[in-house]
Amino acid sequence: MEANAVKVELTDKMKKVMESIESMTVMELADLVKVLEDKFGVSAAAPMAMMAPGMAAGGASPAAAAAEEKSTFNVVLTSAGTNKIQVIKELRALTSLGLKEAKDLVDGAPKTVKESATKEEADKIKKQLEAAGGKVELK
Repeated sequence: MEANAVKVELTDKMKKVMESIESMTVMELADLVKVLEDKFGVSAAAPMAMMAPGMAAGGASPAAAAAEEKSTFNVVLTSAGTNKIQVIKELRALTSLGLKEAKDLVDGAPKTVKESATKEEADKIKKQLEAAGGKVELK
C-alpha cells in the first residue's frame, strides 16, 4: 500500500486529526467511520473491504466480514426502458433530486441511485423503479 501512496502536504490541522486517529483503537475507528458515513451520506465500503483481512487477525473472521458486506446494497439504474418520464418521476419521489438531476441520472444510466441501502430499502427502490419501466440492479 505504501508503494502507491500519494504524497500530500499535511496542514497543522490535518496532522492533529491524523494523530487523533492513530491513537484510536480499531473499535473506536470503526465507530468513527459509521458516524462520518451517516453525517456526510457517504460509504467507506471499499476501504473497509480492503481492511477486512488485516482485521481478521484482530478477532473478526473473514466469514463475518463477508456477511457484513452483504447487509448493504447499491441500487444501480441500468436503463430507463421505454418509459423514461415515469422513471424520472419515480426517481424524484424516491430521492431529493430535482428534475434536472433526475433526468441527468436517467440519461447517464447505468448510474447509482442509492448507496449503502439496506436489503429492504434496496428491494423497495428496485420494485418501484421497475414498476415505472426502469431496469435496476442491486450490487
